[in-house]
Amino acid sequence: MPSILHSLRLLAEPTRLRLLLLLEREELSVAELQQILAAGQSTISTHLAQLKQAGLLEDRRSGKSTQYRMKRPTGRESKALARLLEILRSAAEEIPEAEQDAAALRLVLRRRQDKMRGYFDQLAGKFGRDYVPGRSWKGVAEMLLKLLPPMVIADLGAGEGTLSQLLAQRAVKVIAVDNSEKMVEFGRELARKHGVKNLDYRQGDLEDLPVRTGSVDMALFSQSLHHAQHPETAVREAYRILKPGGRIAVLDLLRHSFEQARELYADLWLGFTAAELEGFLRKAGFAASQSTVVHKEEESPHLETILAVAEKPKS
Repeated sequence: MPSILHSLRLLAEPTRLRLLLLLEREELSVAELQQILAAGQSTISTHLAQLKQAGLLEDRRSGKSTQYRMKRPTGRESKALARLLEILRSAAEEIPEAEQDAAALRLVLRRRQDKMRGYFDQLAGKFGRDYVPGRSWKGVAEMLLKLLPPMVIADLGAGEGTLSQLLAQRAVKVIAVDNSEKMVEFGRELARKHGVKNLDYRQGDLEDLPVRTGSVDMALFSQSLHHAQHPETAVREAYRILKPGGRIAVLDLLRHSFEQARELYADLWLGFTAAELEGFLRKAGFAASQSTVVHKEEESPHLETILAVAEKPKS
């Protein structure tokens, strides 16, 4: 259990305090912290090591880098960390650089989005001809079999809209959301060309959907959740836009170790385990969640596709 007294001694050093303030808000790499604090790698790494040793930080590997964040209070540590967090937030008002750090953090997060958006802008119109991990007709068919007839459907992270157009054949209306401007333009043109009039293509982020609360019957993530910076937040947004009794379907990659996917396909997450997906659904408020592996690729790296479905309670 972290010692409050030892923690306060550590945080008497301004840089460590600024680090913890940032990592309480967002998970960040050493390189990103360097950009925000304008400090050297060795300095940042030393401070992070001290904070981690004190039990204030946790980390995880992400490709070639390590992501750090403030440790979340659990079990016996909850009270101590909660008290420290309260002190930390109060101290932020006395740190001259805190506001500047917050602005720099927003810029770093925007760069993350721009990198991923740039990748998808380049791919607009190429899906179907280029290989995309986990995209298979068998997986899509498994998902479609679980859909109920005519309803309002939100296709979240819709890409060029191929699935959206398929769903529009039966749906009352399909709302397709993607954060790439070029992908949205391409999707709209494709729908117009094919005479699909009940498809509404909107540009927006998975974690802040441009969709009215309680307005759709079905929310879908088809190979898109692993591109969300915060998958749990994206699932909560899907819960928000669903009507009571509405359903969610998540079709994504099962957790894998094909690290090249980060560079090749701009994947932020190397898939999810069934426990992780059902955890996202449960925490968002969904009930009766089920998950199953619906496809395994025959060729290396033998990626597998998992389907998770759940329901928003009616009351």
